[in-house]
Amino acid sequence: MLTALMACMLATSCGGGAASLTSGGQHFSGNTAVNVMLSSTANDELALFSLQIQSLTLTGQSGNTVNLLAGQQQIEAIHVNDGIEPFVTAIVPQGIYTSATATFGGSDFTCIEVIPPGYNVSGSLDISSYAYGYVPNPNVMVNLPAPLTITGDNMVLTLNMQVLESASFDSCYPSSAYSITPTFNLGVQSIAAAPTNSGNGKMSAYYGEVSTLDPTVTKFSVTPSIFGGPVPGITVSVNSGTAYQGIGSFSELQVGQFVDMDAAVQSDGSLVATRIAVYDTSALNVMTGPLLQTYATYSTFNTFGRQQQGQEYTPEPSTLGIYSFTGSTSFQISSQLNNLANLPFPASFSGANMVPGQNMSVFSGTLTAYYGGETNVASTVTLVPQVIDGTILDISASTHGFTDYTVLLADYDLFPDLAVQQGQVTLLTNPGIVEVYVDSNTQMLNTQALAAGNTQRFYGLVFNDNGTLRMDCAQVDDGVAFAPTTNASATNASKREVGDVQIVRHETATGLKSPISVVTRSH
Repeated sequence: MLTALMACMLATSCGGGAASLTSGGQHFSGNTAVNVMLSSTANDELALFSLQIQSLTLTGQSGNTVNLLAGQQQIEAIHVNDGIEPFVTAIVPQGIYTSATATFGGSDFTCIEVIPPGYNVSGSLDISSYAYGYVPNPNVMVNLPAPLTITGDNMVLTLNMQVLESASFDSCYPSSAYSITPTFNLGVQSIAAAPTNSGNGKMSAYYGEVSTLDPTVTKFSVTPSIFGGPVPGITVSVNSGTAYQGIGSFSELQVGQFVDMDAAVQSDGSLVATRIAVYDTSALNVMTGPLLQTYATYSTFNTFGRQQQGQEYTPEPSTLGIYSFTGSTSFQISSQLNNLANLPFPASFSGANMVPGQNMSVFSGTLTAYYGGETNVASTVTLVPQVIDGTILDISASTHGFTDYTVLLADYDLFPDLAVQQGQVTLLTNPGIVEVYVDSNTQMLNTQALAAGNTQRFYGLVFNDNGTLRMDCAQVDDGVAFAPTTNASATNASKREVGDVQIVRHETATGLKSPISVVTRSH
């Protein structure tokens, strides 16, 4: 709960009572608790976009300003593509606000690519981060699609990052000129009595670590899993409708466990868990992100650490997760989607059919320092939902009430780009194509028709069915235009052996010392 001091800090002045004004026939008096949710709209070009937001300020019709942030906070945009999650709560004087501004400190975006032929490190996997020490204020844009009328006891807003407009670069490899121009839309979030999707107040696949438990009121706190630094946790309540997966009830939830959670956002901004999954009850570390490389002869794999936390990862985040799996490793599929048994294809996930590009959570015990070929043994590997941005090529009816959309991915999407690596457990037949299955349970948030030639974002579980990518789709939204590519198309490049991983950080002179380049090897 915000203290009186913070409420005073966020008001226009601290010398008197609550504001009272009249505007356009409306009378405003007092303050409103404003809950801001974070979201993003992105294609598949970037693997990570991390920013230090220092202020988020609303300006009213009369010129009064309110900073919604009490201090600097870390955000990451790609993991909330097509979703929502709590960001900040502030006390705001009622009134009409016509503009918004924001300031940012250190910010960076990351792209991933198998280096094409013609370079002396061809075949290596390049993970390039492009960073600013701080973002110049003229580079930042916060758009209000409509003036914000702040009134009532509570309101929920959404801060949606427009990722395509927020970063510009010529190529992932080799290094190129780039810019970071954070661009957001800030508007009112719709809240339904029983939310079913991100458009009406449902938060899906929130990953975090249980930090406190209060069984007397059946509430618990979760510290979110995010790359780049700690962020404020959230408090969630449960009720008789909460579904449990991996544990039997609230009484089995323990501090330190990692959860995957869905929740319904209430009109006052509070959260009620609708699903709580614990995939590994004793894990000490977890990393969630796309699979990058598999090595069939070694039963090892590498993942990208978009979200991570735990005994070792929280104090010292790692770009790369380096793991092996054994006969005791448990391979699971997220139970967020409950129609797997009805799919017109066998929905399976294991060490024998996982492919680079799939999103997964990898759980482990104590990590060992990687040197000379050592790896960390994964105790549990869980396939979790992801977003793909693609263009519909064809539409056909399928069995069991599904419609099959044949979707073309951009060349820079991880599925086609990483598929050129030889030595994998399995190779995809056509890695640039995903068969997306939509049924009556799929949430349709798209305003553009699902028609051939249109680009959409699809959220769901992606499976490898004997070399063909197939998605069980939970939500559809309008797509984002493909970004132009300058490097050779991965789908047309020759097959290359799985090689070293090159991690390079490019830093601008904006607020930083001379550029640095750090390269590490993974295999």
